[in-house]
Amino acid sequence: MKIGFFTMPVHRLDKNYTECLKEDREAIILADKLGYSEAYVGEHVTDAAESITNSMLFQASLIAETTQIKLGTGTTNLSHTHPVLVAAQAAMMDHLLEGRFIFGISPGALESDAEALGIRGVDRNAMFVEAIDHIINIWTGEPPYDLTGDFWNITTRETQFAEIGLGPIAKPFQKPYPPIVGTVVAPFSKGVIEMGKKGFLPISANFLLAKWVETHWGNYAKGCEEGGRPANTDDWRVARSIFVHDDHQTAIDYGKANDRSPYRFYYKQLYTKLMKAGRHEVFKPSRDFPDDQLSVDYILDELVICGDVNSVVDQILAFREVTGDFGTLLYAGKDWEDKELGKRSMELMAEKVMPAVNAAIGQAAA
Repeated sequence: MKIGFFTMPVHRLDKNYTECLKEDREAIILADKLGYSEAYVGEHVTDAAESITNSMLFQASLIAETTQIKLGTGTTNLSHTHPVLVAAQAAMMDHLLEGRFIFGISPGALESDAEALGIRGVDRNAMFVEAIDHIINIWTGEPPYDLTGDFWNITTRETQFAEIGLGPIAKPFQKPYPPIVGTVVAPFSKGVIEMGKKGFLPISANFLLAKWVETHWGNYAKGCEEGGRPANTDDWRVARSIFVHDDHQTAIDYGKANDRSPYRFYYKQLYTKLMKAGRHEVFKPSRDFPDDQLSVDYILDELVICGDVNSVVDQILAFREVTGDFGTLLYAGKDWEDKELGKRSMELMAEKVMPAVNAAIGQAAA
């Protein structure tokens, strides 16, 4: 099992924006040095806590400061931007990274983003499907393209001038295009079936109970079968909120108990947003679970893995017993309320926890 990194990110509202961006960059640079295999960052336009406004632009700032880690958009919100721009920019990004690029995509779910962009009430899922089809057709096709849809029509027929290079849109470095991943955020997701059909790769979100994460693989494998391609658990990424420290009680305090815990702040933010959107069922063990029993403390107890090295190893293995095998564990980055504690947790994950997890998996397989 590989270790990767995924951050939305979520910072306290009173934290200096410049410092937030520096911290987010430092976390991925550290992940690269520690051997994390890939790193994703999210994007929102109108969220002061989730303050990266363009995932691809942010990752571009890390190209020269990383050497081995693959940099992914987590995600590019396809309803927000013309697909020609996304196709051209992602292709350039792939060349700049010489193949270290992963293209993460989603419709874009934040209502305030949609309002600001004038697309609130528009079917963003339909926009998403059309956009990715256009992008793939651009990457695999040739000018003048002649692509039509309900939201965008794309051609360079009237203006192409091949002799001087006018008309084509850049193709990616990776052939036929970079790996395409999508985040799966619902139990029994039907969307992940479509991902399997198309050959896209799934990331199971870190805010789902283990029993709901387990439902993703069967649907993804079904989609792969329907698409005529093999399903490989190595392709499945699963994100988890994890904090590990040399001292067990320090880990419990920082990961759950303390009022200033960045994990507590993260889930309070997420719980409040999902409650407002009527999507808080993702935190529940069953649909009839009462709302008044769903609290931040309950969510922390269910979704945060924290403790000393041995405890975290045991919790990850117990989680995997429920979900089944997967290829990459994505460490969900949080605000560095205490920078040294945040960095130490990432170090211990790479140097102590994952070697022990993989040794245990190997022994079990033998």
